[in-house]
Amino acid sequence: MTVVRNVPRALGPGPLPGVLNRPDGGRPQLWLLRVSEHMESLADGYGLLDEGERVRHAAFVRDADRERYGAAHIGLRRLLGGYLGIPPEAVAIGREPCPLCAEPHGRPAVHGSGLHFSLSHSGDLVLFAFAVAPVGADVERLPSAEAAGELASVLHPRETAELAVLAPAERRAAFGRCWARKEAYLKGTGAGLAGGTEVTYVGTGVRPAPVEGWTVSDVSVDEGYAAAVALSAPL
Repeated sequence: MTVVRNVPRALGPGPLPGVLNRPDGGRPQLWLLRVSEHMESLADGYGLLDEGERVRHAAFVRDADRERYGAAHIGLRRLLGGYLGIPPEAVAIGREPCPLCAEPHGRPAVHGSGLHFSLSHSGDLVLFAFAVAPVGADVERLPSAEAAGELASVLHPRETAELAVLAPAERRAAFGRCWARKEAYLKGTGAGLAGGTEVTYVGTGVRPAPVEGWTVSDVSVDEGYAAAVALSAPL
């Protein structure tokens, strides 16, 4: 069985190739950043962050968390600036209304730009997705087999049952790809985890299950991680 995966473009610490071509209506554009490759350039990039981002960055207790957040949000601003043709520090990032409560903590957005985007980070990796329709992206460092077994109960009942019959070594990868698909979809809807990890079935197998109104696809990333992207229009 052939499994089609999206391959993201690498975002290194060097300059972008000028203004980026916006995604078309059919597929999201994906970028992958490795935090370890950006450590020497972080200090020069902090000036791109807005006041709120700098406050959140400073609030992290662990150096690794602070560095990951900095690399992710500096990278996001660089890419948004490239797509919009404006300086990264001039990008005004806001929030759309939450679909569950209408409060302004839904999907991140640059209002009026016509560009949708999503960001996710875990371990050394940061995944970005850009599209002309609502999009969600997620990357996850694979949990231990024990953790995967313990967390299986928060998934859709069919997914929990699928994981229960797997050997521990298989369960780790299956849980990781299921969770990445689920978070990508929930981020795409704007509801996030409040939308319920047990509600929508995305599957644990090598192919994502169909989700009404969305196209959920796996993304190729480094060994030891799982990643997915969800787009509210067919790919």
